[in-house]
Amino acid sequence: MDLRSELLKSIWYAFTALDIEKSGKVSKSQLKVLSHNLCTVLSIPHDPVALDEHFRDDDDGPVSNQGYMPYLNKYILDKVVHGSFVKEDVDNLCWTLTAKKNYHHGDIKILPKEDAFRLWCLFNFLSEDKYPLVMVPEEVEYLLKKIFMAMSTELNCVELEDFLSQESVVQNGFTVWAFLTMMNSGKMTRGIAKEIISMAVEEVYREIVGNVLKEGYLWKKSQLRRNWKERWFTLKPSSLSYYTSEDRKDCKGNITLDMNCCVEVLPDRDGKRCMFCLKTISKSYEMSASDTRQRQEWTSAIQTAIRLQTESKTSLHKDLKLKRREQREQKEQQRKAKDQELQRLQALQEEKQRKLAELELLKEAQRQAQALMEQDEVRRRQQYEQLQQGLEVQLRDAEEARATMQAEMVLKEAEAEKQRQRILELEDMQQQLEEALQQEIKARQDEEAFRYAQARLLSEEEEKMKALMLLQEEQEDYIQTTQREKQELRQEMENKSRSLDEAQKQLEEVRANRHRVDQDVMAAQRKLRQASTNVKHWNVEMNRLMHPIGPGEKRPSGGGSFSSFKIPSQKDPGLRLRQKSEEPDEESKENVNRSTGHEEERRLSQSFNGKMDMDIP
Repeated sequence: MDLRSELLKSIWYAFTALDIEKSGKVSKSQLKVLSHNLCTVLSIPHDPVALDEHFRDDDDGPVSNQGYMPYLNKYILDKVVHGSFVKEDVDNLCWTLTAKKNYHHGDIKILPKEDAFRLWCLFNFLSEDKYPLVMVPEEVEYLLKKIFMAMSTELNCVELEDFLSQESVVQNGFTVWAFLTMMNSGKMTRGIAKEIISMAVEEVYREIVGNVLKEGYLWKKSQLRRNWKERWFTLKPSSLSYYTSEDRKDCKGNITLDMNCCVEVLPDRDGKRCMFCLKTISKSYEMSASDTRQRQEWTSAIQTAIRLQTESKTSLHKDLKLKRREQREQKEQQRKAKDQELQRLQALQEEKQRKLAELELLKEAQRQAQALMEQDEVRRRQQYEQLQQGLEVQLRDAEEARATMQAEMVLKEAEAEKQRQRILELEDMQQQLEEALQQEIKARQDEEAFRYAQARLLSEEEEKMKALMLLQEEQEDYIQTTQREKQELRQEMENKSRSLDEAQKQLEEVRANRHRVDQDVMAAQRKLRQASTNVKHWNVEMNRLMHPIGPGEKRPSGGGSFSSFKIPSQKDPGLRLRQKSEEPDEESKENVNRSTGHEEERRLSQSFNGKMDMDIP
């Protein structure tokens, strides 16, 4: 049952509530108000002139249900977006319209308005998809058992049979107003408090209409602090939500369920018992139940939700309702087949009775023939006694006639024996037919069970094949990606190898250049040391030649002309200047180290010649 069908059930009640005269038609003004309210609760834009434009050619008065349906589908239901509105608001609007006209609880007020509304919603959910809406007796019994199970009491079967056998049954079902009248009468809930009834109705409403698989307190392990906290959990087919308390006002988290989720039982640890774990693709959630039974119920409920997601089903009770309907249809087909078989057996029984009647007629004819034969025998004996002497020839004829009659009697006996054998064969055939009927019924039951198991195995095989094909596609994509990365890595390694070879060649060239430069530097250093030695030698000679000759000093007899020079004192500024200019500074040393040997010798010779020119007048 899709969303459109659910909405149409509630809207049907609102339309029939506006039909005050029960003529099947409603005025356009009332339909405008109904359409505007429906657009409001369904969160879709409302076009006020669409209804007039739709019925422009049909302006004869009120609109029937069949005439309103095209407008409802085109301008309202086709624009509905799933999840953009609250289904309970639509039900509340339609309940408000229909309850004013049809819900009359009288002086007895067992059910509050909220419980009556919830029972009305439950009735719409479980009712047949035919109009006028009715609920078959099997669904009524199912709903009552769910409510009484929620109240932890047992359903009174006598009161249920009285209710199911009452005259309010319409077209093999009950109307919602007869159902609410029965619930308000208090016959079946005698001795139960109103609060317990309200809690049970609310629990069943949340389970069936609210699509809640299970609710209750569980201990949950935090993802960050890794401590345990007690939360109120609400399980639906698509999610598992948890709250701080059972009023469900402060939602602490929501776990999305899909076919990739799984649940498994954990051993007791960390001071917690009855633990289980819910695993998703991204996270794992550890929880602890109060006892083993609660853990089993929670794990079974979560597995049911995962199964519904795997089968692409949105509601467990919709699926159960369809299965119950299929079972009822199968039972009806089996009942019809059984009736046909009984009719066939009855026909066989009638045929048997007819054959027995024919056999009785044959026996009666045989008895009559026997009586006639006895009468003839008596008559013949009398004639024989009277005509014994003169009728010997006739006696022989009578004996021959007697023999003939005996042969006929043998034939009659044989025919009677054949009839008895036929009767026995018919009785055996009837017994064999009954055994064949039982075997056929059992074979059909076995065939249905095998078909169900085969369908389940085929669905599982199809799911595994899909998963296998998906894994194979992922593996092929991964292999292709790996090959592309391997080719790119091989190309990059080849490029780096060529770059490394080029760098190696450049390094060898640099090393050769450095070796040549080192040899040039060593040659320059040798020339520099030689030049320094020459400079020192020339400085010594110059100092010796610059020694002045004092008055009264004798010249050496065998010495040179410069051996009698006197070394000037340190007070002579010209000498200090010359000495300072003669001392090589660091900068000149660095320049000498950078230049070649020939350039250094040329500079030194020029400096020496300049100094000599300054000293010699």
